Amino acid sequence: MLELKRTLDAKGHGVLEMPSGTGKTISLLSLIVAYQKAYPLEVTKLVYCSRTVPEIEKVVEELRKLMDYYTKQTEAKNDFLALALSSRKNLCIHPEVSALRFGKEVDGKCHSLTASYIRAQHHSNPSQPVCQFYEEFDAVGRQVPIPPGIYNLDDLKDFGRRKGWCPYFLILHANIVVYSYHYLLDPKIADLVSKELAKKSVVVFDEAHNIDNVCIDSMSVNITRRTLDRCQTNVETLQNTISRIKETDAAKLREEYSRLVEGLKEANVARETDMYLSNPVLPDEILQEAVPGSIRTAEHFVGFMKRFLEYLKARLRIHHVVQESAPQFLKDIYEKVCIDRKPLRFCAERLRSLLRTLEIADIADFSAITLISHFATLVSTYSKGFTIIIEPFEDRTPTIANPVLHFSCMDPSIAIKPVFGRFQSVIITSGTLSPLDIYPRILDFRPVTVASFTMTLARTCLCPLIVGRGNDQVAMTSKFETREDFAVIRNYGNLLLEIDNLILSQIIEKNIQRNKLIFIETQDAAETSMALEKYQEACENGRGAILLSVARGKVSEGIDFVHHYGRAVIMFGVPYVYTQSRILKARLEYLRDQFQIRENDFLTFDAMRHAAQCVGRAIRGKTDYGLMIFADKRYARADKRGKLPRWIQEHLTDGSLNLTIDETVQLGKHFLRQMAQPFRQEDQLGLSLLTLEQLQSEDMLQKIAQIAQQA
Repeated sequence: MLELKRTLDAKGHGVLEMPSGTGKTISLLSLIVAYQKAYPLEVTKLVYCSRTVPEIEKVVEELRKLMDYYTKQTEAKNDFLALALSSRKNLCIHPEVSALRFGKEVDGKCHSLTASYIRAQHHSNPSQPVCQFYEEFDAVGRQVPIPPGIYNLDDLKDFGRRKGWCPYFLILHANIVVYSYHYLLDPKIADLVSKELAKKSVVVFDEAHNIDNVCIDSMSVNITRRTLDRCQTNVETLQNTISRIKETDAAKLREEYSRLVEGLKEANVARETDMYLSNPVLPDEILQEAVPGSIRTAEHFVGFMKRFLEYLKARLRIHHVVQESAPQFLKDIYEKVCIDRKPLRFCAERLRSLLRTLEIADIADFSAITLISHFATLVSTYSKGFTIIIEPFEDRTPTIANPVLHFSCMDPSIAIKPVFGRFQSVIITSGTLSPLDIYPRILDFRPVTVASFTMTLARTCLCPLIVGRGNDQVAMTSKFETREDFAVIRNYGNLLLEIDNLILSQIIEKNIQRNKLIFIETQDAAETSMALEKYQEACENGRGAILLSVARGKVSEGIDFVHHYGRAVIMFGVPYVYTQSRILKARLEYLRDQFQIRENDFLTFDAMRHAAQCVGRAIRGKTDYGLMIFADKRYARADKRGKLPRWIQEHLTDGSLNLTIDETVQLGKHFLRQMAQPFRQEDQLGLSLLTLEQLQSEDMLQKIAQIAQQA
């Protein structure tokens, strides 16, 4: 809290690494809310970003507890409004629309019921369907603010149902907003959702160890032949629609033309329900001028897109890999089909204007041409930090011709730069940010505070062990060269059998099945959710279970295994990313040239943050405990070990390195036997838990003052 307050006082940015399960969320919320209450003119809004809907819900619940405590202690009425914001799919209460399965379908259907021209048609023709929830909100809800309180997604939906208002459009004047990273980092969404946030806001990115990848994904585009075929259909549909409107309502197209001549930005004239398509580039890169004459009329623009589409089709007819920069791509397109850079920059804006003019109801059908227009705008806007890779085959199917064009962002700082520039304080925090110096380098910002914290424990509740050898003394590693070695496979199997926690091959399956049930994470989300549910059920009823999961997967990143749900995690091998990927190679080269970060350093950093994230699933609080077993001899090396978070490193003694399976089992047994002893709340008092009297004691106040002076 001391470091966080210093960051807020300095109106700067901070990088804070805090161990899992130590009350990270409530600490951040309590200090920033107190700061908001004490200095309402200095900090006007808290924007809390998390990754998944369950995590967002968890933050809202912590905030609810905090506000209840404020009310209980001060007996004053809570005047704060805090809201969780999510997609239409998670907030829609319209019976037909909310029943749709996919987010894009929900967005498209919502747009077809709420767009201004649909509503105008409804006034002249009452049989035209509209969304009654939005109509009611527009008529009454805009003038009536939401009562102060803490609202999660379900609370918002309940409030919307009671009032008959659309919950998605309710969010106007909240003190605290909790939502996904993409609402700030993805320009296509941020322009619609976050553009009105004040500069005096504090932004927190929680679980931000992957923030560089989120930034890169938000600015990257992949185009396949299928995308181009669907785009071709979109172009033909637009052509037919333009021809029909020219015959029935030519004035509409003339009005659009004159607006584009005047250079009015579409965002200024569009209603909130119409601004469905946003510009994929950052706000300061959007040209504030008139659309070029070559794409001003609707027919010319569609003809322009056809030419661009044919060029992309020709580029995908290849039998070898091509890698080039954005300027090289623009030079080639100009030489071959005479397409200039400037009209390409306006493609996204021009398409948005056209779809609105043509009153296209379901924009979800036009996702392919939207993607192509985003690519055109991005490739012509950014000359640095991006690369274009055209591959004739996908990595998964190297024998089947399926060309793909990757427009890949190399520099995560491009997407996050406006966030650092716009808000006075941005806090990046997670349990796994080590080594701390690498994030300011790859995100290109200067933090005023960089700190890593450890846990104050009444007992040592985590036991990290590095297994380097089998009982036959054969080295255990998942390196590519030894992956097929039967002795290595056997040793991994024996480790699983001994720990009774994981399984690799059919040989040992029967032995484990006698003791525990086995569940496996798959690529199917519904199947994985079911496996997770049944795994927890097996743990609850004492049967015990094993969950086989994938590093970098959903389970390893976002699911908490509290107490008896996870008593041991075995990390098989070092979770390096696929190093033969051309996109990764291009990014490594860029990091080396621009930020002087060596390839091996970045790959090791990336692998170790994911390994730490995986093993951290077992420790979700100071009263929790668990074994963390790193099953690969490479973890014992100083360069790997040194990149683990400080709160894990300090429990890794020399006696925990390069162990055999038997030694691991013995240490594990000893640890679990210690943890099985009764542990009461009184045992923590004065160590990891302080009463109010202890906190206010003279010794403690002196200690706090001393820490503040030293820091």
